[in-house]
Amino acid sequence: MSRARFHLAMPVVNLETTRAFYGGILGCSEGRSAERWVDFDLHGHQLSFHCLESTGDAGGNLVDGDQVPIPHFGLILDMESWRALRDRLIGADVSFVVEPRIRFEGMPGEQATMFLRDPSGNALEFKAFADESRVFATR
Repeated sequence: MSRARFHLAMPVVNLETTRAFYGGILGCSEGRSAERWVDFDLHGHQLSFHCLESTGDAGGNLVDGDQVPIPHFGLILDMESWRALRDRLIGADVSFVVEPRIRFEGMPGEQATMFLRDPSGNALEFKAFADESRVFATR
């Protein structure tokens, strides 16, 4: 059975630092590319990065005590993959916008989360739920 996949196109200011971050640090395989854009496979989802002169940031929003960057995109991983990625990012000396932690502890939406920025300033969130059936839980 096939599954739906997302495609997301984001601005970057430099394709080489983008390749180093997404290919090298995050371990995404590179797909098609041209002089001003490159595609990556992020756990079966297609990320396209297009080289522009600058990227933007609209600010943030307070969520469970953390200032969360807006806009951001992310990926929900299983807990083992989240921990492995957390350790890989820490080992690569990546700076976090929100350090890896458990958010909404003891509540229906309890999750491991971390926020960081790619070399062009795009905000990323990686999260995991101990119980994946609780991703959309409200109570």
